[in-house]
Amino acid sequence: MILVVDDQTENIYALKKLLESKNFEVDTASSGEEALKKVLKADYALIILDVQMPGIDGFEVAETLSGYSRTKEVPIIFLSAVNTEKKFIAKGYASGGIDYITKPVDPDILMLKVKTFHRLYEQTLALNEIQDNLKLEIESRKKAQQELHEKVEQLHTTLESLPQIAFRADEWGRVNFVNKKWFQYSPCPHTFPEVHPDDMSMEKVWMDCINHQCPEEMEIRIKELKTGLFRFHLLSIMPVKSSQGIKSWVGTFTDIDEQKQEEKRKDEFLSIASHELKTPLTSIKAYIQLLDRVQQKQPESPASTYISRAHDQVNKLDSLIGDLLDISKIENGKLKMNKEPFDLEHLISGIIETIGHTSNQPNLKIERQGTPFSRPIMGDSIRIEQVLINFFTNAIKYSPGSDRIVLHTAQEDDHIYIGVQDFGIGIPEHKKDRVFSKFYRVEESSVRFQGLGIGLHICAEIIKQHNGSYGVESTLEKGTTFYFTLPIS
Repeated sequence: MILVVDDQTENIYALKKLLESKNFEVDTASSGEEALKKVLKADYALIILDVQMPGIDGFEVAETLSGYSRTKEVPIIFLSAVNTEKKFIAKGYASGGIDYITKPVDPDILMLKVKTFHRLYEQTLALNEIQDNLKLEIESRKKAQQELHEKVEQLHTTLESLPQIAFRADEWGRVNFVNKKWFQYSPCPHTFPEVHPDDMSMEKVWMDCINHQCPEEMEIRIKELKTGLFRFHLLSIMPVKSSQGIKSWVGTFTDIDEQKQEEKRKDEFLSIASHELKTPLTSIKAYIQLLDRVQQKQPESPASTYISRAHDQVNKLDSLIGDLLDISKIENGKLKMNKEPFDLEHLISGIIETIGHTSNQPNLKIERQGTPFSRPIMGDSIRIEQVLINFFTNAIKYSPGSDRIVLHTAQEDDHIYIGVQDFGIGIPEHKKDRVFSKFYRVEESSVRFQGLGIGLHICAEIIKQHNGSYGVESTLEKGTTFYFTLPIS
């Protein structure tokens, strides 16, 4: 940017237009005081400075700027219509200017000088930057060898102190350090522990990391030498990078066998408990229905209200048990999909009608935005209905006081999109990625709203088994949109 300083508005205007016609970015100042303020706040490649100004004149401005390390290298061209004598020209050079032009100014001559000084300024900046970088490079190379040695020693000490199995390899993947824990699973420092036959071989995992130059984290079972048992470990492989690329690799095996066994026992308990609860619950529902039929003869009796409330609570319990059964099926790989072509538009209409009749918010309005679905899609209609009902009930549940929900639909050539938008409490940005995790509940809502935190996890599994995608968009106190896509065929 070029700064033009002149107390005459017409002079500033003429110079500004001339410079801008040559694609220079121009800033202006109408006094020496204003010029000093601007130069101290912004960077300029060139200053075109009028000599004769009231207050601080051009010579004083130049002398002031030459006294600051930040501005002393900025080139200055003096312009003067009055002070054209040799002594003033000499004073201009002495005060820090690099050229002195008398008025009237020849535009062509001025532009040649501006271009030259502008280019010289840019070259000076580039050379200064190169010089600074060279100094830093020299200093860093002096310290590099010592620092590298210290870091390697620190890394080895750290790896040796870890409770996990730890190893280090060079940039080509050759293992050059293992800690003592390694030898509980491998007799040789250059041989990886034996992996369970059903898991991916360690050699393949390792080569994938090296070839793709990317980190890896996965669960794997490795054989303990003393017991001969395969124990679950969390394998983590991370590259150690520098400005030149990957310099080495660090890996750990963290024993998670107890945790996996605990999860297995928990899943077995959920499966058994949910199945055992289902049988008495079915009988309770039947007895409540019989009571309801008997009580219909006395509709004004308080017992009718109690029966209705009991029926609602039993339905809620039935839904929770159903979710627990689904979780059990997911963990055991038995959540099956009965896929066949079905009319998605008809399914959506039925869900909206059902939500409207069963919602405890009488003024609730469900708006539809987007194109209707004209083609059938392949999928399990019951499971897709389960997903949509979950999205709608969550939208109602987490937007108390709101009477509006928007259903967004879109259809592309090979897939469909469905989103359910509410205008409720929203989800914090850093917690959106976890809402589809099993048993996860956002702390801000867990106190106010009941639930197990498994509904969205089941929905995610259903969509994954349909080869679709899912996600959430949310803003705190403004609302949330849960959405999914499905392939048409």
